[in-house]
Amino acid sequence: MKFNDVFVVDDDKIYQFLIKKLLASNNIEVNPFFYENGQEALDGIKDKLHKGENPPDLILLDINMPILDGWQFLEEYKKLKENIKNKISIYVITSSDNTVDRSRAKDFDEEITNYVLKPMTSDAIKSIFAI
Repeated sequence: MKFNDVFVVDDDKIYQFLIKKLLASNNIEVNPFFYENGQEALDGIKDKLHKGENPPDLILLDINMPILDGWQFLEEYKKLKENIKNKISIYVITSSDNTVDRSRAKDFDEEITNYVLKPMTSDAIKSIFAI
């Protein structure tokens, strides 16, 4: 699948830097937007819809963030997605490998494309972008 706009939703600046480097080193040409919490990302989606623009094609979503965490983002996204024509691929990218989080991810089967553990690697980014 070809992605254009990618939302990276994570409060870790080092992770954001790593994603930029992985995209560049793998020649993945997308427009990344970086958000530090789920509320900023929701506002970004709503803003794009309000302007008549397409929402992101892909969201790389962390679980543990301040203000609005990944789970809260997904709850809000569920309410919003009926207004979105194109399906957004959401990858939960987290350091949490605990069974509670993995089980909770199943509650969002329709929203979550995949659950990927940090650290993000070149192979992981290639599999997401199918290159």
